[in-house]
Formats: sequence, C-alpha cells, structure tokens
Amino acid sequence: MIIGCDFHPSGQQVFGLDTETGEVFADRWIGHEGDEVDPFYGSLPAGVVVGVEASGNMLWFERKLAHYGHQLRIGDAAQIRACEVRKQKYDRRDAERIARLMREGTFPALRWVPSLEERDLRQLLLHRDKLVRMRTQVKNQLQHIALNQGQQKKRQLWSRGGRQLLEQLPLEPWTARRRADLLRWLEQFNSECTVLDRAVQEAAEANPAARQLMTHPGVGPVISLGFVLTVGPIERFQHSRELVSYLGLNPQEDSSGERRRLGRISKQGSGFL
Repeated sequence: MIIGCDFHPSGQQVFGLDTETGEVFADRWIGHEGDEVDPFYGSLPAGVVVGVEASGNMLWFERKLAHYGHQLRIGDAAQIRACEVRKQKYDRRDAERIARLMREGTFPALRWVPSLEERDLRQLLLHRDKLVRMRTQVKNQLQHIALNQGQQKKRQLWSRGGRQLLEQLPLEPWTARRRADLLRWLEQFNSECTVLDRAVQEAAEANPAARQLMTHPGVGPVISLGFVLTVGPIERFQHSRELVSYLGLNPQEDSSGERRRLGRISKQGSGFL
C-alpha cells in the first residue's frame, strides 16, 4: 500500500493506492488542527509507504509515521512538478501524481535525508547565526551613538577602553537609556555566542569529515560543520560539477549557438550553507 501526500501546515491531501490491485483506498483531506491524523494512520497496516514533496515543518509527521510503523519517502519537489505537463495544480492532483509515480517506480526520492541528530546540529548553527546577527545590530547602534558624539573608534570601541568611553559619554536621558540597554544586550549576546561557539567547536571536532575540512587554511568549525551537514555523503556526487551546482556556486548562463554568456553565481543551492 502506498500513499501520495500533498503536505501543508494546516493539513494534507492523501491519495492511497493498493499496489497489487491498483484500487484507491484513500482520497481525502486530513486537517492537522483536529483529531484526524492519528485515527487515519493508526488504522492502516504497518509498512505503508507515504510519499511527500520535500518541505519544511514536518518533523512531527515523520515521527508519527515511524510510531505507526510506516515509511516516509521524500521526493524532489522540482522533479515531481516536472513530471506534470498540464499547468493545473491543486492538492488532489498533486497527491495522486505522487502516488502514481511511487507505484510506477519513478518517484524521484531524495538521495540523502539528514538524520534527526544532523538536523538538530543544523539548529545549533542557525541559532548561533541569528544571535551573531542580532549582536551585530546592537554593535552598529552603539557605533552610531559614539559617532554622534564625535568618537570614531571602529573596532577599538569593543575593547575595555572602548567600553569605558561608551559608558562615560555625556548623553541626553533617553539616549543614555538606549546606551545602557544596548550595552546590557551586547554583554548578554557575547556570553550566549561564546557558549554556542564552544558547542560548534566540539561538534565539529567530533565529526571526522568536519575535522578533516578544518585542516584546510581558512576553514573553521562553523564552515566545516555547515558544509558536512548540508552536503552529506560526498559519494552521492559523481563529480565536482554536481557539487558546485548543488551549492549554487555555478554561474548563470544564457548561451545560444556560438554565443556564450555567463553571469553571476546562481545561488540556487542551499540557503543554509
């Protein structure tokens, strides 16, 4: 038994096929807000294969399928859409197309899906990145306050002497309040980022591939761990051009006949990396 699933945050359209007879045993919309998901998947015999397009925010669904003994297959969304000639897209048609592709054996399943542990490490890098960006915003605001007082210290503003200079600037009441808040947030962000940097360092050193990448000059724990968590097993790429394209580092191209025109890098790869 196989199920094609068009997954949305609010619900999912399912289209189930019996692989032996080809009969449709499920064709319905299942809402995620009510109590519909568990009764449906719990009533199916263990071992049902559920196919979905690659999308985010479905970790809970993956765990639920594993709980009921079902298998989840994640397909390449672009290749699934390319299999449809007609420009008609709606939930039931998408779910049926996924089910048909699975029954025919042409479902474009992803060659690698990161494990739960690897996805959790991605959250570590994402969380660190967000905090570093927030810290940069705080620093920029403090630089603005210092420049308005005629103090152009650049990086020296983050030394011990720069901190004293910021604290001693004669400011109006609300500007002084803003300075105090920003300094407090900067201290907090520095402390949090230090903890996360240490965690990233430990995770990178525990990963053989990331540890090997760090032997290359200029590659630290953040880049090496991010690369490993994005690329996965390097054996799934037949040559370097596939990897370059996967990362979106290949140039845009608009060539025809003898004319060849290359543009900027495509950036069609992983936004995470």
